[in-house]
Amino acid sequence: MKSDAANEVIVVGAGAAGLMAAIRAAERGKRVLLLEKNTKPGVKILMSGGTRCNLTHAADRRTLTDAFPRHQARFLRSPLAALGPEELVDRFHVEGLATKVESTGKVFPTSNRALDVQRTLLGMFQRAGAKLVLGVAVTGIEPAVDGFVVSTDADEYHCRSVVLATGGQSYPGCGTTGDGYAWAKSLGHSIVPPRPALVPLKTTDDWAHELSGLTLPDVGVSITKPGERKPLAARRGSLLFTHIGLSGPVAMDLSREVTAHARSAGLQVVCDFLPDRTQEQLLDELRQLSGRRVIRGLVAEWLPTRLADALVVQAGVPLDRVAAELSKAERQSLIDQIKRSKFDVNGTLGFAKAEVTAGGVSLSEVDSRDMQSKCTPGLYLVGEVLDIDGPIGGYNFQAAFSTGWLAGDSV
Repeated sequence: MKSDAANEVIVVGAGAAGLMAAIRAAERGKRVLLLEKNTKPGVKILMSGGTRCNLTHAADRRTLTDAFPRHQARFLRSPLAALGPEELVDRFHVEGLATKVESTGKVFPTSNRALDVQRTLLGMFQRAGAKLVLGVAVTGIEPAVDGFVVSTDADEYHCRSVVLATGGQSYPGCGTTGDGYAWAKSLGHSIVPPRPALVPLKTTDDWAHELSGLTLPDVGVSITKPGERKPLAARRGSLLFTHIGLSGPVAMDLSREVTAHARSAGLQVVCDFLPDRTQEQLLDELRQLSGRRVIRGLVAEWLPTRLADALVVQAGVPLDRVAAELSKAERQSLIDQIKRSKFDVNGTLGFAKAEVTAGGVSLSEVDSRDMQSKCTPGLYLVGEVLDIDGPIGGYNFQAAFSTGWLAGDSV
């Protein structure tokens, strides 16, 4: 067993939350050991945002917290008060990492290189004086008389406090295989069942699959359940058709509503392909048409040709139909397809392709003022191991950095 004096704090997991917790605790003079089972730290950072790393979102604290489900938003107020998006970006700037804000509000390193984010964090870590051990898998965490015993496949370490930053189950290739849930449970915590979030959707509609590769920048999308008039959730944003279904920010944001249902079969995605125009406006345009214009040409003025043709066919209108000859029923059918195309959901691509995990350690069992466990004093829980999942756009990294910082500032 390693010496008691060697480590005051052990952080388990060298992702965004774990690195930030270790950095802040070491900056405060704590003796910190960071354990990571991968052979390099920050693996998920390196692959995030298409290897560009969308490290936060350009928004004030209130706007940022409001993007999360209500119970999560309440929990995140204190962590974001400790380290908000402006403070995070300022800290990166001080460390020499330039950033930029894109039109969507996403914040990236100016270099477009996730590697630069990882290197900046490692530089902060080294200057703070923390220690890092790579390639060691933690096998157990047990309370001891004056702290904890952390067992690995190589050694045992004694410490006064543990920061659990093991992540969730998304992208298991990054090493996030849900290990932390079992340790949290053994230390008294209950686990909200983990499920994939920010993950592409699978649909059963062949005509949608044939549109694979088509991206639409602005679509109104909702998730509906048969027999219920009110949608489960609705968003607006960029949509991508794939060979198995739907992806892009708007579909991925809504995926948490799909995985929340034990049986996703029966759910539908409803798409409004012209969200800025009402049905009445579109019907008026169709009624006013005269001459020999073919309907597919008109719809192609509103939408990409591939989608326009598909919608005309789905409406039951011949592609060569002259617009002025549309019947009332055909006009209405076409408008319905444009404003309310329905796709039957057949699940998601699961944890393997999920950017984050919904579910995790119950927030009611963690003190959001310092990230300390209410079940086991001296245990701190941060990042994706918690029941926190926000929308696409840097929100989840901000939550990880903020909860990690607060734990490091409190431990």
